[in-house]
Amino acid sequence: MGMAASQARFLGLTARKTNTEYEGQQINQQRTALSNQSANYYNQLLGMKVPVPPAITDFTKTVYTFQDGSLSNSITSLVAQVDGDYMVSYTATYTNDFSVVGAASSIYTRSNIGTEAAPQYEYYVGSKKLRAMGTPIERDDQGRYKPENKYTDEYLSTLSKTQLDKLEQEEKRYLSELKEKYGDGTYMVRYVQNTSTKAWVPYFTKLDNLTSGNVVYNDNGSSQSNIPTYTVGSSKEQEEIKGVQARLEQDASGRIISITLNPNSPDKVTYAVTTSTVTDQAKYDDAMNQYEYNKYQYDQSIQNINSKIEITQFEDKNLELRLKQLDTEQKAIQTEMDAVQKVIEKNTESTFKTFG
Repeated sequence: MGMAASQARFLGLTARKTNTEYEGQQINQQRTALSNQSANYYNQLLGMKVPVPPAITDFTKTVYTFQDGSLSNSITSLVAQVDGDYMVSYTATYTNDFSVVGAASSIYTRSNIGTEAAPQYEYYVGSKKLRAMGTPIERDDQGRYKPENKYTDEYLSTLSKTQLDKLEQEEKRYLSELKEKYGDGTYMVRYVQNTSTKAWVPYFTKLDNLTSGNVVYNDNGSSQSNIPTYTVGSSKEQEEIKGVQARLEQDASGRIISITLNPNSPDKVTYAVTTSTVTDQAKYDDAMNQYEYNKYQYDQSIQNINSKIEITQFEDKNLELRLKQLDTEQKAIQTEMDAVQKVIEKNTESTFKTFG
């Protein structure tokens, strides 16, 4: 190999070596970036809060109750006073057998007693005509029920003047309860006789439900869907009593065993207190559902981060293999450069001897 060729070869090898060193530096920088990225992923894992399942004890409380005849009273608040007594609040629960409650929905029919241009409807269930509550019942000279529009109410016609007066008062109470529970408006009533007890039971519906644009009536005047209906039945009622002076008796463990209401007055009364634990199952179930949702999100986040770490590790492994290839390539280049260097040295020595 001539001197010029050797010099050219040496320069080419030097350029290749420089390129491999530069590529190696670039790979090291990429591996450093991947290492920092992987560290960030691990920091995310360390910073994640592990979901903790709810403890049922957090939704369980001690409840003190005492009976007063048919009333079941549950203490809701106790505030200690300087004289050792307490200001107590409690909820009284009882069964009201004459409360307005929901009944099975019914099919209603309507009959136009006006004109086609100005319709005026009467409403029926079967042959029972509905009457607006809160308006006076039509009476004759003796104060008894007077049929109107050729319709005779089977129930009202059996009542005396006194009974009609009491019925109107009773309906005022029902009307007040209906408005309280189901909203203001005009309510209609009909009476149906119980075939077993022979008692007449009132059934109510709201006029707005009968005249609503959502209700479709067929050509015969019957509603195409059931309409909400109410009646009289049994329901649980609650009343909260606040700020009653009370004196408590406790056992050795601190649990209340008796309570005396209005202890400093002649009408004081003492009740035995029952202690029980009550779990708010609905709230506990909600908390457990939230935990399951949080756990699912946590597991998904863990899986996502682990996948990213695996990808980072795979990329780093590929870069490591490439770096080893460059190292092998650089050693081979260095070996060849050493050989070319010796050739150059021999050519140089031979040239100087020739012209020496």
